[in-house]
Order: sequence, then C-alpha cells, then structure tokens
Amino acid sequence: MPVRTSNGILFRPWVTERRGFTLIELLVVIAIIAIVASLLFPAIGKSRERARAVACLNNLKQLQLAFNLCMDDHDDIMPPNNYVFSIGGPGATNTAGRYTESSWCPGDVTVDTTDYNLRAGVLFPYNEATRIYRCPSDPSVIADVEGRTVSRTRSYNLSIWINCKNEPKSYTRSTTVPRVAEMFTFIDTHEDGIVDPTFGLYQPDTFWGDFWIDQPANRHSQGANLAFLDGHVEHWRWDAPKEFSVWGQFYSSPEDKADLRRLQQCIPTTEELNQPH
Repeated sequence: MPVRTSNGILFRPWVTERRGFTLIELLVVIAIIAIVASLLFPAIGKSRERARAVACLNNLKQLQLAFNLCMDDHDDIMPPNNYVFSIGGPGATNTAGRYTESSWCPGDVTVDTTDYNLRAGVLFPYNEATRIYRCPSDPSVIADVEGRTVSRTRSYNLSIWINCKNEPKSYTRSTTVPRVAEMFTFIDTHEDGIVDPTFGLYQPDTFWGDFWIDQPANRHSQGANLAFLDGHVEHWRWDAPKEFSVWGQFYSSPEDKADLRRLQQCIPTTEELNQPH
C-alpha cells in the first residue's frame, strides 16, 4: 500500500515480483526425478532380494537346528524323510510309489493349502514357526478350497540320503555319515518341481548320475541356499540357470553339468555307501 513520508509525499514501496515455475522448468525437474528414481529402484530391488536371501538362509538354519535337536532326543537317529513320490525312469513323471509314514514334514505342496502338514512333521515341536518352511523369494501360489490364491506352505526339501526309506542306503544316524561338514541336508527347491519333501540326487557313476531328479531353486541371483549336517548354511550361485521341465531331467549344458557335479560332491559317494553304516 502507498506510504506517506514526513513531507507529505506519497510513494509505493518496492515490491519483489513473484512467479511460478515455467512449464519447461517443471518438465526438467520431473525428468531429473525420473532419472534418479531409475537409478535407485534397481538398487532398492537388489537390497530387498539380499534381505530375502538372508531370511531364507536363516530359515534353513532354524530347520537344521530343529533337525539336530530332534536327533539329540532320539539317540542320534536323524528325522525321517519318508513322504516320497517316485519316478519310473528317465523322463518319466508317473507316480510309482508314495510313503505316508512320519516325516520331517509330510505333505504335497501342490495341494497343501494349510499348514496342517507342517505341524504334523516331527520337526515342528522344536520350532513352531511355520514361516521357516518357506523361502521369502518363492513366488509359488495355490488355490484353496474357496478359490482364493494362497502362498504355498514349503520351499525346501531334505536330501534323499538322510534317513529315507525310499533309498535303503540312506543314512539313519549322523555319526555314520562321512564328511559331515560337506553333506547337505535341506535345500532351496525349484518352485515348478517341488512336490514331496525329499530331494533326489544320485552319484555320477550311477544310472541317474547325469540327471536332476529334483531341481534346485533358481532364486537369489540365480542360486539356491543349502543347509549342511554340521549345522552351517551356504548360498550357492549356479553357473547355468535352473529351469524345471520334468522330474529326472538330463543336464542341459556343460555349465549345468558342472552345477550338478558340484552338488553331487555333497552327497555320499558310491564307495562311502558301500561301507557299513
């Protein structure tokens, strides 16, 4: 507003002109924000996946701890691994047999829509957190009886060489297992192939030596997590991506063969199996 001075002269004080952003300036700001976001989002996504991978490793650690506690309570007898679907030959997908006795975790993840079978497993009394049976990065879902989509209950399998009736040469007691620190127990299993809780894998010098009976997961930066009988866990990155097509599939490439051979080093050799145990 005008101001009158002492001598009666009126004048208008200086007023600074205010203006908003021009359209070009606004577009430049939006473009800068978009560029920064495009740089940050992949990093955020990788950070989230690393966090999920760590959570998955912790799940396996907890399962292995429950495994060892159960074993301690049963005179060194390892938890049973007896709920198994069997295939009939190379490339076959038929169900040749099925065990329904007690198991570390009975059930079929392709039809289980509740945690009933997790709770029925012999490990559950040692850790009653059902979340430890599922990898946070496992994308698999299933429709329940009301048609609602729910997450599958389990992402992990236990090696067939751990107290499995379907494999007569499997080890019953941990004290008879050779190379305890090298023998894998639980493994992150491919969501397209997981059914029963047992992971089939055989020695290179056997009929099934060049086949993935079950397929490991391809999560966590093209890899999978594993637990070992001595209690430690590891993350493995595969040389070749793991793509499930059929139970008992032949290795797909030299890199896939190298992955198969690497994992076969973590099961008993034929010579070791022929030793009394």
